[in-house]
Amino acid sequence: MTFQVGDKVIYPNHGLGIVERVEEKTILGTTCGFFHLRIVSNDTTVLVPVANVDGVGLRKAITDEEVERLFGLLGDGKIDNHQNWKGRFKDNSDKMRTGSIYDMADVLKSLTFLSKSKSLSFREKRMLDRAKALIISEISEVMREKALEVEAKVDHALEKCFLVKARNVARQTSRAKISKPIKAAAVVVAAAPRRAARAS
Repeated sequence: MTFQVGDKVIYPNHGLGIVERVEEKTILGTTCGFFHLRIVSNDTTVLVPVANVDGVGLRKAITDEEVERLFGLLGDGKIDNHQNWKGRFKDNSDKMRTGSIYDMADVLKSLTFLSKSKSLSFREKRMLDRAKALIISEISEVMREKALEVEAKVDHALEKCFLVKARNVARQTSRAKISKPIKAAAVVVAAAPRRAARAS
């Protein structure tokens, strides 16, 4: 993927950056191109080798339409929930490394949901804060809205997600309760003819 000067790009785990220039540098006798990115959140400059763009997961910022899709995903009620800490941390770390905002949304949902029922470890709390900050900064830049306004929308979408999940769990529980008496009744009915046969 190639980028032009002025493009808004996402550098995984660094957040949103702007391509300020592209230049060639010779390092240890090898000449290669570099993108100069200014990271918006802390105003630092990062050099990314042009040849390594795919390797580091550099991508363009999402569009207005993708913001709508993202909010839909944040509020859909589907939450990955590993009980095993190691497995959960590995999965979430892998998702954060992809740089995909949708993967980060999964991390944000699962860790926020988990934090409502138990205290997160220091590393998971840091990952949760990072995922939320990266999502808010990208949406804020794309929609040209203040970070606090975006954060309120993200929190609202997450609350909707947890309500939908709770509703789905309640439905499944009530279905399970209804199906058990039906199965029990079927066993009683099936057993009745055998008793009759013995009596004759």
